[in-house]
Amino acid sequence: MRGVDDQQVLFRVVVAMSVAFVVFGFVVDSPGAVLRGVVDILSARDTLVTDFVGVGGLGGAFVQAGLLTLVACATYRITGAAVDGPAVAALLLVLGTALYGKTLLNVWPILAGVALYATLRRERLSAHVSTAWFGTALSPIFVELAFNTALPVWAGVLLGAATSVLIGFVLPPVARQLFRAHDGFTLYNMGFVAGVVGAVVVAVYRAFGLTAPPEMVWTSGDDGPLSILLAILLVGLIGTAFALDRAPWRAYVRLTRRDGRAPCDFLADDGAAAVLLNMAVIGTLTTGYVLVIGAHLNGPVIAGILSVMGFGACGKNAVNIVPVVAGVAIAGLLKPYELTDPGLIWAALYGTCLAPIAGRFGPHWGVVAGFFHASVAQVTGALVIGLNLYGNGFAAGFVAAVIAPVAALISHPRRGAGEREKPVPAA
Repeated sequence: MRGVDDQQVLFRVVVAMSVAFVVFGFVVDSPGAVLRGVVDILSARDTLVTDFVGVGGLGGAFVQAGLLTLVACATYRITGAAVDGPAVAALLLVLGTALYGKTLLNVWPILAGVALYATLRRERLSAHVSTAWFGTALSPIFVELAFNTALPVWAGVLLGAATSVLIGFVLPPVARQLFRAHDGFTLYNMGFVAGVVGAVVVAVYRAFGLTAPPEMVWTSGDDGPLSILLAILLVGLIGTAFALDRAPWRAYVRLTRRDGRAPCDFLADDGAAAVLLNMAVIGTLTTGYVLVIGAHLNGPVIAGILSVMGFGACGKNAVNIVPVVAGVAIAGLLKPYELTDPGLIWAALYGTCLAPIAGRFGPHWGVVAGFFHASVAQVTGALVIGLNLYGNGFAAGFVAAVIAPVAALISHPRRGAGEREKPVPAA
């Protein structure tokens, strides 16, 4: 009974965060500006990286993101899907990526493709809801094929819809297969899957006039209001944790001792209070990192922080993410880049998907993983020309597939990489 109650608590927290985004949007912009902003976002190119704040304004971007996440929440309610740890991660990933790629328009073909897969396999749709929302990493493909090729619009729309439905249909089986490549040592399995599938799609459709992504849209100048929004969210998480449990740190300490290797579910293992406190702690740590290096808060940066917080329900904690971030920072200091460069900011935030390596083999291996991730993430994006919104997840899949077996061999030479079999999740 406790598990069901904990799921209800986290579901309501995600709904509250989504509503907060909508309210925030109407506070910082007039209703007219918000409406125009949302319309502009729905009609804009949404390849990586397009900060929707620069497309539809601060109000339009956050209202669009909040509304899309409320739609996602509704799909869990309608299908009866469990709001477990991975579901919380999926929903907060939607909330974040809706600030730079996912829209109320472009997610539907992939969702339909996953639903078609479940129907033909005669499997419960509720078992695939999280997979479907994770799979919307490739949602920009629909808009790109529909409106940005040399084809007539009607043909582009049909091609984009058909391609996206097909992508959604193949994602579940491909996700199960590719999980074995990294064995759960990256938490963004669907980012890896989306990168592989997206690379195939891009290779095929280049001949049809698929153009290069537009110049990056990366805004600044909104640090004040966005800092206030983040502070409200983080304080709200802490307050809710203590409202549920007067001493949530007891379960939280136990949570930080887990390695985070996928599949895992902190919500089921440690309870809602510990998860909420964990989300607040790692959200504060990553926000602090961004501010300490002198970076600006914008849509994509907020998205990265939300991703860290979301996976605080199923893999990330303060102990296993810090070494990875340190590794990325070390790599950045040794390279001819600034830590405030967008690519390195994202590598530090999204690269925390490699946290299980630090959790399982020790912080030094987390530093190594973060160090190499900073380089790999800079080059893998070219394979999908910005059409995979989880670009760092794609890079992390390769890093985990290489680093984890080596770390296992050196740390446990008798047992090697296959020392512990984990069940294969759907996404």
